[in-house]
Amino acid sequence: MIRLEGVTKVYSVGDVEVHALRGVTLEVEQGEMVAVMGPSGSGKSTLMNVLGCLDVPTCGSYFLEDAEVGLLSDDRLADIRNRRIGFVFQSNNLLPRATALANVELPLLYGNDRDRRRRSLEALERVDLKDRASHRPNQLSGGQQQRVGIARALVKRPAILLADEPTGNLDSAHSLEIMEILQKGLSVIIVSHEADIAARTGRVISMLDGLVVSDQRPDSCHQLDSSHEPDSSHEDEAAP
Repeated sequence: MIRLEGVTKVYSVGDVEVHALRGVTLEVEQGEMVAVMGPSGSGKSTLMNVLGCLDVPTCGSYFLEDAEVGLLSDDRLADIRNRRIGFVFQSNNLLPRATALANVELPLLYGNDRDRRRRSLEALERVDLKDRASHRPNQLSGGQQQRVGIARALVKRPAILLADEPTGNLDSAHSLEIMEILQKGLSVIIVSHEADIAARTGRVISMLDGLVVSDQRPDSCHQLDSSHEPDSSHEDEAAP
């Protein structure tokens, strides 16, 4: 599904070069659920931007379903983002004056009206919110808003779901609720600072200074290398 080979990403900030990724090599299989962890500045966000086709590597190769992303046209990249990749954001990014149904319909805005409504209601039902379809975000709890955001990502029927701190603003009960929804057959990559959330995935990748420093499978997910604990002294990643 996903294969990165020696991927680097360098940003120029004035006269300074920021090496956000320094030769990342990894694979993610179909249906796999992966957590990406690391301190601010470790390269997590840049990695997600590359995986989401929002950015392309400076060097190295990124293959998505056997297509080399760096060789694709802007139109083809846009098509992949629209059809093959779902994005879930920590802040939800819901339109405050639109209903839950209208928010979920957004990715399908230019499709058939009847099919758009049906698919959006199905997505809301999948996250157990069909009965809240007419509610606006301010009428929903934090967990419900996050589920609307997930429904909006799922309505496209993507092959890959990229989630940036999807439980960061939620209590433990709502966090587990979100994880249960995500664990339903998609290829899912989650950026998270929460070890208990990461431990519920099938694989934990830890990053530091643009490098993958540990890649662990289920049996050892609870034993992350303590030598690479998050360091609050790192500054946030720079990006253009």
